[in-house]
Amino acid sequence: MEFIWDALLLRHQSTAQMKRTLLSFIAFSAFLLLTSCGGKRQNTFVLAFGSCNNTELPNYLWEDIIEHRPDLWVWGGDIIYADTEDMQLMKKMYEKQNDQVDYRRMVSAIPVMGTWDDHDYGINDGGGEYQKKEESQQLLLDFLGVSKEDRLRERQGIYTSKVFPIGEGSVKVIVLDTRYFRTPLTPDTTSSKRYRPNQYGEGTLLGEAQWKWLEKELNDSESEFNVIISSIQFLSDQHGFEAWGNFPHEQERLEQMIISSKPKGVIILSGDRHISEFSKKEIAGMPYPLLDFTSSGLTHAYHTYKGESNPWRVGEVIATE
Repeated sequence: MEFIWDALLLRHQSTAQMKRTLLSFIAFSAFLLLTSCGGKRQNTFVLAFGSCNNTELPNYLWEDIIEHRPDLWVWGGDIIYADTEDMQLMKKMYEKQNDQVDYRRMVSAIPVMGTWDDHDYGINDGGGEYQKKEESQQLLLDFLGVSKEDRLRERQGIYTSKVFPIGEGSVKVIVLDTRYFRTPLTPDTTSSKRYRPNQYGEGTLLGEAQWKWLEKELNDSESEFNVIISSIQFLSDQHGFEAWGNFPHEQERLEQMIISSKPKGVIILSGDRHISEFSKKEIAGMPYPLLDFTSSGLTHAYHTYKGESNPWRVGEVIATE
């Protein structure tokens, strides 16, 4: 099988709406193209993803996304901006998003998966200390249409996976939870950055139960493509905000796990940052480079962005309104 990635930038064509829409990066669709060895048949899988969706702001992208007929929509986090322990308020925000006409059209036509980030989890930059995480989990699963009988209802955390057949091959989508188990971050008191990396070996991002699950998912995968959804960036880690790099031992653990389990075609999709960028890292022992494709936000941008270091960046950061 042949593995080809492309990126499609979706832009709204109305000049009036452009003024309130992020022209350059708000939503991307990642295209997987599988071609049979003989070259006689070609099958495609279209995955559209995005994050940072404030229900108080207009989202003009659903119509464009529907037009491109993706096989799957994946929420990368911050589906709503709740930041609350009031579960009734959080529920109303999810209901408001579900009542959005074009989003409802999309959901009726294609499958939806997703993870949370901090604002829909319930607390800015929050982790395992959040007191309402169990209740918040149930509301997110309600929003995603997960059955009341599904085992996800009993699991701590919202990590999950699903395999999508494509002709003679398949794509496996692995959704991670970077909130439920995460231990405290280390504030950076020596610079203007918000956080600095923990001491190597200190703390966890995923928690041991999720790590064991993830290792099994990668070891057992027979798919040609394995798409890992992380709400925060994996490769870019020098900006001082939330990132896998705040837990350098877990960042390295995932890289080594990919090497040892040998899954095919791994790519990471991330959000959170209100910018879009590609990051690529050549890792010894991996037969292909590891890619991290960041796409956010759906309704608003990091419009004060003035640059930041990322040794793995390919191309330019897109952060314009």
